[in-house]
Amino acid sequence: MAHDGAARVRSAMRAVARADYLPPEVRDRAGDDAPVQIGHGQTNSQPRTVADMLRLLDPRPGQRVLDVGCGSGWTTALLSWLVGPDGTVLGVELEPALVRMARTHLAAQQVARVRVEQADPERLGWPAEAPYDAVLVSAEARELPQALLDQLGDPGRMVAPVNGVMLLVERRDGVDEVTRHGHYRFVPLR
Repeated sequence: MAHDGAARVRSAMRAVARADYLPPEVRDRAGDDAPVQIGHGQTNSQPRTVADMLRLLDPRPGQRVLDVGCGSGWTTALLSWLVGPDGTVLGVELEPALVRMARTHLAAQQVARVRVEQADPERLGWPAEAPYDAVLVSAEARELPQALLDQLGDPGRMVAPVNGVMLLVERRDGVDEVTRHGHYRFVPLR
């Protein structure tokens, strides 16, 4: 059977309800194809944007994925669905209140094989457990973050917004191919 990443992403988006990962006061906006404020200057990204990023990342069953800027945990849960029972997802988030929110949401939905850690403001990602098969970055960098590239396995894929453009890095045999995939707006990577 051929791999159909787009169909898998559509299935994940149907299976993992965005409302379950929003603060109660904005859950009525879960169906909006727009970013939703989740507090602390952060947003839960627009569903169409999340779907685009997941299609580019193309996480496969059994993979280890790093979710940078996991916010309220929605992308972490989507990634868990996509990597399946043999995969794992590690979400990292700088804002302590959002770390607590993501952990609460993921536990409430009984999402397995995921962990959310408090990001170190001095270090991007989670190098202690690298390399990762895939890295999803949900915050905008000014340049492709070398610290995250250093955590990407070979082969590996990383999706990151850089200066308003969604970039896909595909690593094969020690060579990184970077392609551009449209214009997007995100909160800054810090």
